[in-house]
Amino acid sequence: MPVTLALDTATPFLTLALAWEGGTLEISREVGRAHAERLADATRELFGEAGLPFRADTLVIGTGPGSYTGVRVGASYALGLGRVWSAPVLGVSTLEGLVQGSGRQAVSQDARKGNVYSAVYDAQGGVVQQTVEPVAKREATEFTATLNGLPHHQDTAPSGLSLLRAGLAHGVREWQLAYL
Repeated sequence: MPVTLALDTATPFLTLALAWEGGTLEISREVGRAHAERLADATRELFGEAGLPFRADTLVIGTGPGSYTGVRVGASYALGLGRVWSAPVLGVSTLEGLVQGSGRQAVSQDARKGNVYSAVYDAQGGVVQQTVEPVAKREATEFTATLNGLPHHQDTAPSGLSLLRAGLAHGVREWQLAYL
C-alpha cells in the first residue's frame, strides 16, 4: 500500500493523518490560528513517529469551509509537497472529516453570525457514501430544526483518518477552497 498523507487546517485544529502498509496514525491539535507556524514540523513529526521517510504517494487536503488563512496555508503546503513528491493532491470537504461511523448523519461548523456550514451524509465505516444535503451555509437554528433526531456532529476536530479515507474513496483533483 502506498503512503497517503491527509491534512486539514480549515478549523482551529491542525489535523494530520498517515496511512501505509504497516498501519495508520493521526493527530489533531488545537492550534487556533497558528497553522502556518506548526504545520511543517507536525507533519515531519508524524512521519518520524510512523518510522517512514518524509514522502507520500498521495496527499488529501481538507478544502474547507474554514478560515481564509487556515485553508490557504494547508492548501499551499499540500500543493508544494505534491509538486516536490510528484504526488496527486486530492480534495474533499473538511466537513467529511466530522463523519463518524455508519448511517445518516449531519455535520456542521460554525460560520459566525448565527450560521453554520453544514451537510447531511450517508456514511459507511466513517466514509461518506452519499451526500444527502450538500455543503451549504445555513441559519444554525433552521438547520438544527430539520434534523429530526439525526446524529449531529458539530464544531469538533476533523478526523484525519476520515479525511484520508474520503480522499482515497472519492477525492477530486480539480478542487476549490471554501472560506468562512
